Amino acid sequence: MQYLPILIFLGLAIALGLILILAAIIVAVSNPDSEKTSAYECGFNAFDDARMKFDVRFYLVAILFIIFDLEVAFLFPWAVSFKDIGMVGFWSMMVFLGVLTIGFAYEWKKGALEWD
Repeated sequence: MQYLPILIFLGLAIALGLILILAAIIVAVSNPDSEKTSAYECGFNAFDDARMKFDVRFYLVAILFIIFDLEVAFLFPWAVSFKDIGMVGFWSMMVFLGVLTIGFAYEWKKGALEWD
């Protein structure tokens, strides 16, 4: 009896998910053309060989994203609890930001921010 609210919530979530999927299938207009189905995420069209070499700048941009994503993800809780953590928390965050700055400087030196 104590799990009844969880089961009700789970049932409603599954039902709503199925309703939305079916509504999208029924209502959506399927009108593909060459522009809509072209490759856009990686910046170039697919070739025959899946083991082709990628430009290293794609990986460097991904590392840049991870650096700044981690920085923001850790800075918000740190700023909220700044009063309670004291000087140890302050200096540990400064070390963390220092490591991220070194990573950013490495990316900059390797030319990840320059697109020819």
